[in-house]
Amino acid sequence: MKNLLLGLVALCLVPFAFAKDFKEGENYDVIKMAAPTAQPEVTEYFSFLCPHCYRFEPIVHELAAQLPKDVKFTRNHVDFLGRDLGVELSRSYAVMELLGVEDKVAPKMFSAIHEQHVRLTGRDDIRKVFVAAGVPGEDFDSAVNSFSVNGRLAQMERNTQSADITGVPTVVVNGKYKVNMGSVSSKEELFELVDYLTQKKD
Repeated sequence: MKNLLLGLVALCLVPFAFAKDFKEGENYDVIKMAAPTAQPEVTEYFSFLCPHCYRFEPIVHELAAQLPKDVKFTRNHVDFLGRDLGVELSRSYAVMELLGVEDKVAPKMFSAIHEQHVRLTGRDDIRKVFVAAGVPGEDFDSAVNSFSVNGRLAQMERNTQSADITGVPTVVVNGKYKVNMGSVSSKEELFELVDYLTQKKD
């Protein structure tokens, strides 16, 4: 965890440091049991409860913005942090996706937890964050237990298990390559590594 934190700090502070030769086992790991995606894809695994994910937010948005148009970017909330609250937050992320309000609500959720230090105890408190972000409460209520949200929640849990995600934030490329966040010393190097992995064929 300490190495991860140092790596994230370095990403924020070091402007230029480009790797010339990315290596398996050093810069990335191959996920043995996962099926590779049919098309290039970058997925960030994260949790609203994770302070490192909160600090990584500006970088992950830059990463998504600079990806080529043929590379899909997705996010996957994990539920292994926070016990029952972690599951409810994963559900809340599925609701954000379904309602198309991720850009409005996700920053509010991170802010409530890590800046305002709001103590979220369950679904009612999460609903209040949606409402504060401008989402009608009835929209949240109609979506939170919907078939689509339940399906997405199960999918995120399966993705987390198949990718063997044990810590966040973690970036996975093409469903096959797990980035070693501690191995990169700048956001530019991270972007370069991700680009390298999206084009990797073996």
